[in-house]
Amino acid sequence: MRPDFNGDAKKSKIPQWYDLYDDWGLIEASIAAQYGIRLRSVSDMSWDEFCTLLAGIMPETPLGQIVNIRSENDREKIKAMSPEQRRIRSEWRTRGVKEVQWTEADKVKAMQEVQQMFIELSGAPQ
Repeated sequence: MRPDFNGDAKKSKIPQWYDLYDDWGLIEASIAAQYGIRLRSVSDMSWDEFCTLLAGIMPETPLGQIVNIRSENDREKIKAMSPEQRRIRSEWRTRGVKEVQWTEADKVKAMQEVQQMFIELSGAPQ
């Protein structure tokens, strides 16, 4: 299956272990290592050909190694990772997660909504 670079990765049920933009250097290095193709010197590669090359990237390439780290779920393998590998895995898996900053007004409003929900659930007169 060819990667879908136009789709919204956040809506996809298939985990995404690399980002076309953020990992561009790894992609270039991997295609050079695996196929001997220097992307910056190729002016006539079609998008379909690029997608095919990227989809075939092997685990021994720079991108393949990073994808292996990011996608690992085996607890024993994770324990055996170096601190740098665990950092890479953790950063990828927490990407886009922001700490919610609540104002006092937000807190009060949220509590009022929760209280109202419990009143409605209890069937108590309002």
